[in-house]
Amino acid sequence: MRPIGLAIILAVGFALAPHAAVGQQAGKIARIGYLAGNLAGYPHLREAFLQGLRDLGYAEGRNLVIEYRSAEGKYEQLPALAAELVALKVDVIVTAGGTAPALAAKQATTTIPIVMAGVGDAVAAGLVSSLARPGGNVTGVTDLEPELAAKRLELLKEAIPRAGRVAVLWNPAGLARIGTFEAMEVSARSLRVELQKFEARRPAEFENAFSTMAKSRIDAVVVAQDALFNTNVGAIADLAAKKRLPSAGNGIFAQAGGSIGYGVNFPNNYRRAAHFVDKILRGAKPADLPVEQPTKFELVINLKTAKAIGLTIPQTLLQRADQVIQ
Repeated sequence: MRPIGLAIILAVGFALAPHAAVGQQAGKIARIGYLAGNLAGYPHLREAFLQGLRDLGYAEGRNLVIEYRSAEGKYEQLPALAAELVALKVDVIVTAGGTAPALAAKQATTTIPIVMAGVGDAVAAGLVSSLARPGGNVTGVTDLEPELAAKRLELLKEAIPRAGRVAVLWNPAGLARIGTFEAMEVSARSLRVELQKFEARRPAEFENAFSTMAKSRIDAVVVAQDALFNTNVGAIADLAAKKRLPSAGNGIFAQAGGSIGYGVNFPNNYRRAAHFVDKILRGAKPADLPVEQPTKFELVINLKTAKAIGLTIPQTLLQRADQVIQ
């Protein structure tokens, strides 16, 4: 994993900052644009962001207005939605649901501050110049997705030491893929595991991908982080179980029925995004606000699914789990 000392320092700095209401002129109402890939699918993440704002003294209808725009899974609509928020002259745009909304916002404006609530790899995606010095109008939280994907492969191998061939469910059109497979390949070589991509660009292709995996004598599958897969996480978990394939993905994936989940605490990312918004409304420039890396990671084991497909999870792994689903 990358060093997280910077994130800890930032967290302490934010904690010590005064939690007054909007730090602009007295009585001024802040206007935030919220650009989401799929707002309806993740209400708890929006609520985490709103709670973060409330903790800082903001309240919708009193000193805050939020303009919501959501593609609801139709990501080709994001550029037009971002343009709508720019036309409204919001004070800051918050992007939710991965890399695509952040890129759409960045392409729509070079002047309005943009706060990412979490993308796969902000540097590799070209959203910021570096984590320490973003250099433009974008800042926020990045998820370290390439490293997390490699870690999921390691956990899967720990659960199934005999695994020699591992599938990667992959969306070649997705943006979270940047740098991910390369990181997994490095881990695969050290684990002596052969990786094989199985592509799916739309939900209709999931069934064929898993059927092909089963015919290819795959030992297990890692579900790559992707907005399409996150939106259809239940269907993917069901297919993995149907084919009796041990599987690994993010925490949401395991909670939906996948075998193993590992990743960041997404609600915490969204609460942290509220702190960036507060700083910007007080006059800070995005270019001067280092991008945070997550400090909280969660391991979820779905023991119910594991038992159903005949997978025995080692006690060493169960003991490290933050959540075990019985």
